[in-house]
Amino acid sequence: MRNQKRYLLLIVVAVIVLCASIWGPEWLVRYRDKSTLNQITAEAVEDNGEGYRYSLNSNEKLYILSKCLTNQVLPESEASAMTKVAEDVDYDSLTGNYAFVVNHQGPSDKEITDEQIYERCNAELAGLQELGVLPDTVHGISADTHSAVLYSAIDVLEPRNNLSVWKISLKTGQQNANKEGCLLDAYIDADTGKIYEFYVRTIGSTWETIDADAMAESWGTYLDLSGLEAYEDDNPLLETTSDYKKYRFPGLNEGSTVVTIGFYEGINELFLKISR
Repeated sequence: MRNQKRYLLLIVVAVIVLCASIWGPEWLVRYRDKSTLNQITAEAVEDNGEGYRYSLNSNEKLYILSKCLTNQVLPESEASAMTKVAEDVDYDSLTGNYAFVVNHQGPSDKEITDEQIYERCNAELAGLQELGVLPDTVHGISADTHSAVLYSAIDVLEPRNNLSVWKISLKTGQQNANKEGCLLDAYIDADTGKIYEFYVRTIGSTWETIDADAMAESWGTYLDLSGLEAYEDDNPLLETTSDYKKYRFPGLNEGSTVVTIGFYEGINELFLKISR
């Protein structure tokens, strides 16, 4: 009798386990759906108007910017423009692996705004002077003398690799003004405010008084770059001045960014440019 009860109990347990294995998952799914379906939930999402931005280190940002600037055909400054043909360029129509286009959406809430960029540029210029990268004779800028345009530098094949930069340029109406101590062009990181590239007119400077090695090291430290090394130019004829030195920093995917520090005698123009 006892064995029969035990046998019946085992059969009941087996039936319960079998039913649970067949209908249990479906019942659990239905129960979970009841708690979520037809229910409105809210989730905080960061919206900066420009999509997802992958976190890049300083070397990677410099590399992407250098590749994007290489696609430009506009002259970097009037000194280098003497050897180039100026053209009207529609940046929005650029194609290729890298693109440098005007950011019509404007800065995000985490980036330097139109109202802040001039003050921030002056602060960074002062910081570079303290580091010995720029001479003390370079003076500040304002919205009256310079224009500021926001650009997006994008790796087209990997769009998550992108950064925003402000381009600061001397206004056309100032071209005939005295340019001694004047900033002509600069590219500034819209997130950090750091200056990637610049062209300035100096007062009393000569190439012999410029310590390019110290400049490159201080500028690399300023941008938090790593892997600085001297670079021998494969084709020095590409430069429009004989007074220059080149350096290299590691970039993305075993690529590298070439940085050139140079000087135009006669007009006393000092420049630091990247990969073009």
